Amino acid sequence: MEEKKGVAERLTLGITRILESMPGVADTRFVEREPAEKRSLLSWEQKNTCILPEDLRDFYLTTDGFTLTWSVTLDNECVPVGCMMINSVVRLRQLHPPTTLFSLPNAPTLADLDWDGGSTESESEDCPAVPHFDSRSRIFELDSCGGNGKVCLVYRNCSQGIVAQQSHIWFLDRSLYWHYLTPTFTSYYRLMLTHLGLPEWQYSFTPYGASPQAKQWESLYPPLTFQRELGPVDPAGDTHFNNKLDPIKAFKGRSKVATPKKKQSTQSGPGGSAKGHVSVGKHAVVRR
Repeated sequence: MEEKKGVAERLTLGITRILESMPGVADTRFVEREPAEKRSLLSWEQKNTCILPEDLRDFYLTTDGFTLTWSVTLDNECVPVGCMMINSVVRLRQLHPPTTLFSLPNAPTLADLDWDGGSTESESEDCPAVPHFDSRSRIFELDSCGGNGKVCLVYRNCSQGIVAQQSHIWFLDRSLYWHYLTPTFTSYYRLMLTHLGLPEWQYSFTPYGASPQAKQWESLYPPLTFQRELGPVDPAGDTHFNNKLDPIKAFKGRSKVATPKKKQSTQSGPGGSAKGHVSVGKHAVVRR
């Protein structure tokens, strides 16, 4: 159980302890997953003609997806607030927007949104040119954002039959506008944790921002990026946010736990926890 707790702590980088120290936070749950198999990653790359970024590959070899949720108590009721999620390899599916939006002859498609309007694309190292909905880009969904948009792994400048290698992380809002987030998955993972998975936090990177309700939650639980210090030091001498937000140290990969024999699985000592559910402090680690 200590090993499982260590994996959860390493993946969340201590975020659970920070959340537990905040007023009103009632339930913090981290869903523990087995690491993805290497053959699954190779199969994904062959199927989609894309090479997974090295940091995303290391992430999947550590855990096949990520889910961390937390709630607050309001009027004696538990209200879900934060959600941090990364799709598993199986759910890292390509968006296929060229299909028609209406069942009418000559109906428009999302690819029609790619008109250039006679202007040339501006691209820089800080902000690449926006992705396309047609075959020039290959787009894969990392997070559905609870229906408020999609965080996507995007490969641009793609050609038929050519393996795509370079990717960035983009946010597609509900108006189907693209917003650049980070150049790497590691940078996005850091953003996700520092923003505590607050509702619509991705809209902080859009010109119009989040909804008024989401801004209220943000004022009550400000992201760590808006705080002067990462957090106090506990009696053990460790900061509440381990590794100074360095997910590279978290994605070390791990092997799947061998299934114990039936004779061993029937033995349980005093104080043993229920199968598939491990309590860690105030938060829970749920096995999948």
